[in-house]
Amino acid sequence: MTIESRALASLKGLATGDAIGKQTENLSRDGIVHWYPRGVRGFEGRPGTVIPRYASNRKHQWLFGETTDDTERTIAVARAVLRDGDVRHASVGRELLTCRKGVHPGLKSLWEFHEAGDAARVTLDHNGCGAAIRVAPVGILYRSARLDDIVAGAHQASISTHGGPLALAAAAATAAAVSAAIDGANSDEILRFAQVAGERAEQKRSGTRDTVFARAVGAVHDDLSRLPALDADDVAHRYAPTDPLTIVPLALALATLMESAELAILLAANIGGDSDSVASISGSILGARCPGSINEDWYAVVEAVNDHRLIRLGEQLSGLRA
Repeated sequence: MTIESRALASLKGLATGDAIGKQTENLSRDGIVHWYPRGVRGFEGRPGTVIPRYASNRKHQWLFGETTDDTERTIAVARAVLRDGDVRHASVGRELLTCRKGVHPGLKSLWEFHEAGDAARVTLDHNGCGAAIRVAPVGILYRSARLDDIVAGAHQASISTHGGPLALAAAAATAAAVSAAIDGANSDEILRFAQVAGERAEQKRSGTRDTVFARAVGAVHDDLSRLPALDADDVAHRYAPTDPLTIVPLALALATLMESAELAILLAANIGGDSDSVASISGSILGARCPGSINEDWYAVVEAVNDHRLIRLGEQLSGLRA
């Protein structure tokens, strides 16, 4: 597998995970069974039509195959990286200000940033996973040998909207995992690399040596590794992805315990909670690890509905990798 093919598969995994996972976002397991009695097995409706559970949503009527602000902001980071050949928070901020999805008072991290309207704004608040979801371009840009640059780049891509220690740790860990996967690291190496990146980012932000995020990553991975199989009911009961210490740690666990982006995305969608985040992060890492496990039919739907043109983006980003 070439660097370019792994980078492109990472972006495809992110976008398809986002769109598949959106079908069940914020649902409990009971809610998933209500809306999807047979579970989520792909796109559960005709592409481009409104997902029934969002038909009465006043903010946005999401479509089958539509991606969310997670993919929109990943592409924004990629545009900034391609323009600068580096990751600079003001450039990232300028691109983020052009994004429109997810901008409402209920999502404070994005709302405050867009209300301020300042591309160079830096926040020390917010520990959500919004920054972690958009840092795949950082992992594509820097080889895994450049860990300090990965951590610094993830920081620059995050601080417009997310400046809490757990958010910065999650972003650094995700970018590091993508980078290591593109370099062909095995699952154990990817997990450890992500933990080290998360530790460095959290320590730098908090000023202490305590690394809550990295411990959570190890605990979730080790616990799930003991199960005979990864079952949606069991995983949801143990680690419902609803907070900073379950969402990205769960995504990293799925990305290093499983061998298929397609299957990890489906599992995340059937777990519920912040399903689109878990599906997009695990799909991005597994796309880079196992490019052949991307569901190309899903990607064709995503591209038809959203016109992201990720192939060109992946080619351009991988060309900068150093």
